[in-house]
Amino acid sequence: MAGPLKSGTVKSKSNLSKKKFAIIVAEWNEEITEALYEGAVAGLISNGVKKENIIRKNVPGTFELTLGAKWMANKKEIDAVICLGCVIQGETPHFDYICQAVAYGITEVGLKSEKPTIFGVLTTLTKQQAIDRAGGKYGNKGEEAALTAIQMLNF
Repeated sequence: MAGPLKSGTVKSKSNLSKKKFAIIVAEWNEEITEALYEGAVAGLISNGVKKENIIRKNVPGTFELTLGAKWMANKKEIDAVICLGCVIQGETPHFDYICQAVAYGITEVGLKSEKPTIFGVLTTLTKQQAIDRAGGKYGNKGEEAALTAIQMLNF
C-alpha cells in the first residue's frame, strides 16, 4: 500500500497535465474498489492531471491486477500505473496466497518496466476495515496511491 500520505496535493517537479496514468481496477469487492478508484482520480485531478490522461482498465479480481499492470506499463505513452484492489480475509489460506502473489507481481512490473507501479490493494480482515480505508474514517487509500504515483514520477 502507498505510504502515509495526507490527502491533497504534492509538490511536483514535472508538468502533470502531460502525464498519463493507467488505473487498473479489480472488479471483485466492487463497492470498495470503486471508492478507491474515485479517490485515485480525485487525487490525480487535484494535482493537475487531465481527466483524459487517466486511463481506466478493469480486471476480474485482484490476482489479475499484475497482468493488467504489465500490459499498461508496456505502453510507451503510460507514465505510471496504479493498481487498485481489495482482498478480505476468509476462512481459507486463499487470502495469503493472493496477497503475496499480487504484492510480488506488482513489484516485478515496476522493476521490469522502470515505471512507477503502485500497490493500492487493501488487504483487510473484514469488509468494515476495507470501507474504513476506501473513503471512511481512515481516508481513501486510492487517493494515497495516486499521490504516491506522482511522488515517484518526481524521483
